[in-house]
Amino acid sequence: MNAFFDSLPVRRIAEHPKAPMDRTDWAAQIPAVRQVLDEGLELGQLTVLVGENGAGKSTLVEGIAGAFGLNPEGGTRNSMHQTQLTESGLSSHLKMERGAGASKAGVFLRAETMHGLFAYLESIGSRGKHNFQSHGESFIEFFTQRSSVNGLWIFDEAESALSFNGCLMLLSHISDLLRSGSQVILSTHSPILASLPNSTIYEIGQWGIRAASYDELEMVSNWRLFLDAPGRFLRHFEA
Repeated sequence: MNAFFDSLPVRRIAEHPKAPMDRTDWAAQIPAVRQVLDEGLELGQLTVLVGENGAGKSTLVEGIAGAFGLNPEGGTRNSMHQTQLTESGLSSHLKMERGAGASKAGVFLRAETMHGLFAYLESIGSRGKHNFQSHGESFIEFFTQRSSVNGLWIFDEAESALSFNGCLMLLSHISDLLRSGSQVILSTHSPILASLPNSTIYEIGQWGIRAASYDELEMVSNWRLFLDAPGRFLRHFEA
């Protein structure tokens, strides 16, 4: 086995044999989640999950974060805030295969709950001025302040907080994390964030999960078609 692969915080996820998930549970009925429970899923140093809304990307990354010991609403292992219970419960049914001696540190950044995380950080006197900046500026400041954390980094649709230049900045930070030995799991709708070379890309949909190259992604094809000739799409909305 590759020595570097053996040092990853999470090499593989699968259903925990001692805590199987009820297949009638709503999350288990999502094809991608069901496939992970039935077959497991290999993770690389950089794993990218892409797919339409409702395909199960966020459910999967939330489950991985929770099983790793991170707050499902975002942050590190030390983040204790909770706004409302919306989690699927998947994390309690996952077993993680870890690299020998791999780091147990981690950070979970999810766009939809970042405001709650920032409010929590303000309440405990954490450094930063998250609630006095734009969403994107707060996101970038949070990330850069914790960029020394070496371990598992999970991003859920980070592009919703970022401009084009912000996405490029995040790519630069992710590249730095990878060079320092961290592992990154990225759920995204953005062809920019999915573009880093040497990533393990999974496309998620009604079929479940399938490995794909960047140029094979439906998301990438659609963006190329749109940017090449927006009128082909916009004419359908004309009165």
